[in-house]
Amino acid sequence: MFGWFRRRRRRRVRAEPFPAHWRPILAERVPYFATLQEALRTKVEGDLMIFEREKEFVGAGGFEVDEEVRVVISAAAVRLVAELDIAAFDRMREIVVYPAAYRHPDSDTVVLGEVSQWHTVVLSWEDVLAGLTNPEDGHDTATHEFAHVLDRASGAFNGTPHLRARADYAPWGQVLSHYFLRLRKNAGKRRTLLRTYAATNEAEFFAVATEMFFERPELLRKRAPDLYEELGRFYGFSLADGEVGGEAANRGDG
Repeated sequence: MFGWFRRRRRRRVRAEPFPAHWRPILAERVPYFATLQEALRTKVEGDLMIFEREKEFVGAGGFEVDEEVRVVISAAAVRLVAELDIAAFDRMREIVVYPAAYRHPDSDTVVLGEVSQWHTVVLSWEDVLAGLTNPEDGHDTATHEFAHVLDRASGAFNGTPHLRARADYAPWGQVLSHYFLRLRKNAGKRRTLLRTYAATNEAEFFAVATEMFFERPELLRKRAPDLYEELGRFYGFSLADGEVGGEAANRGDG
C-alpha cells in the first residue's frame, strides 16, 4: 500500500515543470548535466526533483544547507541511477553536510565523507564541489559515497549491489574479485589503475571503481575492459562511448 502511494506521488513530481532557477546552478556546478541526451535528461531531472524533495538535508559544523546545496548533491546522487530506478536510494533518508573535511568522532581521523549502517550519508561540501569541478581526475567524493548507498541497499557493504539479473552475479564476483586481489597484491609496489584505498575491502573497491567508471571511463576500459564491462552492465550504459541505453525510460518508480 505504501509503495503504491509513493509511486503515485513520484509520478506527480515528474509531471511538474523542472525548476527553471535550478538550471544555472547545474550549469555552473554539475558539468555532466550538459552532456545528457534529451531522452535521458527528462528521466534524470525527474529523479533529481524526487531526491531533493524526499531526502532530509542537515547542516553540521556550522554549515547552512540552502537550495543550491540540495540541488547539487541531489544531482550528484541521481547520476548513478540514470539508468536504474530511483528506488535504489529509498533506504537512505538523511544527508549530513559539513562545510569541509571533518574529524570523525569515533577515530578522530579527517574524512571527506561516509555512509552509516543506518543509511545516513555524510559529505564535505567543499569536497563535493571539488569532485564535480574536475570531472576527469578519477576522484569524486559524492559519487564514492552514493556508490556505497547502492552497495548497502543489497543488505551489506560488500561490493555487490543489487544486480540486474541472477546471471550477472557470477561474472561480477569473478571480475571484481580478480582486480581487488590484484590491487591488494600490488598496492604500494607500483602504480595502479585504482588508488590504493580501493584495496581496503570489497566495498571500497566498488566505490573507487565507480568513481573511475564515471570520471575516467576511457582509461578504465583500456586498462581493465572486463571490469569496465561489469560496471557498465550494472549502471546501464557505456560512458567511454558516450552511449546511453534506453532502459531508463522503461523503469518505473519504486
